[in-house]
Amino acid sequence: MYEIIKKKKLGQELTEPEIRMVVDGFTAATIPDYQMSALLMAICLNGMTAGETIALTMAMADSGGKLDLSCLSGKTMDKHSTGGVGDKTTFIVMPILAALGFPVAKMSGRGLGHTGGTIDKLESIPGIRTNFSPEEFLCITAKHGICISGQSGNLVPADKKIYALRDVTATVDSIPLIAASIMSKKIASGAEHILLDVKCGSGAFMKDLNDARRLAKAMVDIGIGCGRKTAAIITNMSSPLGRTVGNSLEIKEAVEVLSCCPNAPKDLVEISVSLAVHMLHLAGEGNLTTCHTMVEDVLKNGKALAKFADMVEAQGGDRTYTENTHKFDAAMHTRHVKSTCAGYVSTIDTEGVGLAAMLLGAGRKQAGDDICYSSGMVLDVKIGAYVNEGQVIATLYTNEASALDVAENKLLLSINFMPTMPSIAPLVYETVGF
Repeated sequence: MYEIIKKKKLGQELTEPEIRMVVDGFTAATIPDYQMSALLMAICLNGMTAGETIALTMAMADSGGKLDLSCLSGKTMDKHSTGGVGDKTTFIVMPILAALGFPVAKMSGRGLGHTGGTIDKLESIPGIRTNFSPEEFLCITAKHGICISGQSGNLVPADKKIYALRDVTATVDSIPLIAASIMSKKIASGAEHILLDVKCGSGAFMKDLNDARRLAKAMVDIGIGCGRKTAAIITNMSSPLGRTVGNSLEIKEAVEVLSCCPNAPKDLVEISVSLAVHMLHLAGEGNLTTCHTMVEDVLKNGKALAKFADMVEAQGGDRTYTENTHKFDAAMHTRHVKSTCAGYVSTIDTEGVGLAAMLLGAGRKQAGDDICYSSGMVLDVKIGAYVNEGQVIATLYTNEASALDVAENKLLLSINFMPTMPSIAPLVYETVGF
């Protein structure tokens, strides 16, 4: 291990056997934290080649159990988002794909800090289960075409150990380490086709478009190098996606999109449809126009919404909540937030909006914290909107009255104004791997 650390410190390329020895040894606790920390810092400072990153990904993917999706008929598909605020696209895109006959066996995570978690949002539906054995997970997917589960405890244990160390050694922001962490879980999850939604902007981990490009290319290269059909879309996270931030609030909004509600947020509809279309295109189902027609058809005929309801019921949840979203519990306390000035919304600190929702009880400051499913907010403004002084710009929801003041202040500090109309960035910046 000493020689491997020294080699990477000098910027030299590690071999596949060396990388596998490190991952296996650290997972088995035969390599101590202090040596692994030194290697992670050397990687952070000197980077990794594409070959090294693929070797690291495969070694991590091989560190625990893997899902074998060969029992599922049809092209298997998986989508991964690098995280944002108000991102509920999984509940729209995956039912669309399943309604078109493509099996969706998706494993997702919980939220921490300003980013919401797919599993937390799903668990706001009463009765629903998200913890399954691999056999149950595959059985539900085979029968109903879709299942969204929490990550298996034996899936990529190396990543859990390495990430915990990165978190306390200032080595989280290494693109090769980020890419290997994400892609090791995608490879172990077994899908043939992987579409990556790389977020860019104030609410994303990648604030800069060039960094988002680098991460997208690194992950696509890994996926292709590991024998999976992989591509990425770089999407805008300079403001929350949709209007809602918070668990049950986001489920309600996803149902609006699946129901083709005319009031559904246009940005959420556009991003969700684009992801579904590009996934179909990646899987060879036709050109973008053909794939767009397929997506629109299952939205308009109600099959996508029905597939989401079927999934909820198959996982033990009450499907009537997808048919009547007014059944969700309402928060005990609400507050309208009014603008303190007039002007055009110029920028939104989307991470700040996510933190305001966390303060209301919708998220966790640290792993293990309880969350309130009904807490969160509804935003009434987007970048470019003109706002009068005293106009309501958001509504806060919480069960803790004491959280309202601090969350309101955080939200107001997160929304900035200017006297003239700002330029509006596109929702989809570009694609990688198509």
